[in-house]
Amino acid sequence: MNTAALSLSPIRLQRYRALPIAMFSESNISKSSAPLLVKLNENLLKEYGIDSGWFKSEKGLMILAGNDADSISSPIAMAYSGHQFGHWVPILGDGRAHMLGQMKTNHDSLIDLQLKGSGRTNYSRAGDGRATLGSVLREYLISEAMAGLGIRTTRALAIIETGDMVQRTNIVPSAILVRTAASHIRVGTFQYASGTQQISVVKALADFVINQHFPELEHYNDKYIRLLSVVINQQAELIAQWMLVGFIHGVMNTDNMSIVSETLDYGPCAFMDKFKPNRVFSSIDRYGRYAWDQQATIAIWNLNRLAETFIPLLELKTETAIAILEEQLAEFTSSFDTSLQQGMLKKFGFDQCAGENSGFISDSLIMLSEEEIDFTLFFNYLTNVNKGKAEEPFLELFLDRKKGVAWLNEWRKLKSDNPETKVEMHSVNPVFIARNHQVEKAIRAAEDNGDYSVFNRFAKVLVNPFVVSSDNEEFISPPTPEEVVTQTYCGT
Repeated sequence: MNTAALSLSPIRLQRYRALPIAMFSESNISKSSAPLLVKLNENLLKEYGIDSGWFKSEKGLMILAGNDADSISSPIAMAYSGHQFGHWVPILGDGRAHMLGQMKTNHDSLIDLQLKGSGRTNYSRAGDGRATLGSVLREYLISEAMAGLGIRTTRALAIIETGDMVQRTNIVPSAILVRTAASHIRVGTFQYASGTQQISVVKALADFVINQHFPELEHYNDKYIRLLSVVINQQAELIAQWMLVGFIHGVMNTDNMSIVSETLDYGPCAFMDKFKPNRVFSSIDRYGRYAWDQQATIAIWNLNRLAETFIPLLELKTETAIAILEEQLAEFTSSFDTSLQQGMLKKFGFDQCAGENSGFISDSLIMLSEEEIDFTLFFNYLTNVNKGKAEEPFLELFLDRKKGVAWLNEWRKLKSDNPETKVEMHSVNPVFIARNHQVEKAIRAAEDNGDYSVFNRFAKVLVNPFVVSSDNEEFISPPTPEEVVTQTYCGT
């Protein structure tokens, strides 16, 4: 092993210190009584071109667990505000997370290295700043599932058991998630900056985002308008991608919306089993604010909150600035509709043209709900039928088999015979998703017995969710009635 790699930390700088001091606070990581590295995402490190030696070393473990604070520059907790279920909270911030700094990848880009569940900060309020082992395992599996599906997301780099227990409903083990992201700046970060009542703070934050993430906008006179436009279109594509795989974020608060449009913060989230457009998973979303079919609407609402913080940056009369920003916000609907429609056409194996295909798709989604059909299995088995495989598994999904036969006959009249379209259909219809009952099995085995075998096998499957082999078929099946998970909870 390269001994130099063991002593040389991959953390190169702390870029957020360039922001106004109001945007973060110094914060020490809480020590762990018996830290243990239980998972290292070596595939991700290879993707970044970063040697894994430091992360496997005792030195690296002690730093990431908070037991060797002298070896790194002081970590920070980032400040942000947020609308939580529509209710304004002026000060949220990283209540259980510490930003260690940035690593440089082999593409010369900077990647945030953050700890979650690493102890109290100035923003913890009454919380202990820790995360349960279960919530860390959940975020690891689901964020890596999203990455395997090709959807922009924060990534899980490592899991560290702290050796400490925390009190929640029960007393459970705590853990730290080592998370990476292109950026941890959120819509809520801009809301917090705006709340300082200092235009200079908002401007500094916007200039920082442009410089770090959208440098191509630097030389435009209307760069803030262009920044909003880019974020709007990226968010529209992201939400469409979520919906195309049946993903429900669960807490689309403004503090959980990334300014670089990565899927951020996996709390009460889930991939749907049986298709139901108004499905929710959050234990506190009693009115369906963040249901599967409401995610685009909420994204627009959140982006309006972002646009409000941009008004003073335009240096125009308020009415004029609002009109310009509203023009940009109007782009969301067309961008989202296009992304969702194109994605659905691929999922059904249709050529990229609407017409009667559009109506057929709408009717099919209604049918999926009425027949209580599993969303992922439906498209997986349909893809198999399109490859010439047996129809029987597909038809068995229907409560009314005759309806299934009639549907297939109509679909065959519309489907494309273009070989490229068939390849596209396969590439957008996964065999595997991070099904909640499988996630729960992995969590229970680890929390109750210290057994990570289910977790490790599931994590391996999710790296490539389109490939079936004899040793991973168990992860295809939907839950039995006894295994159905109806609600998931916040990651604290």
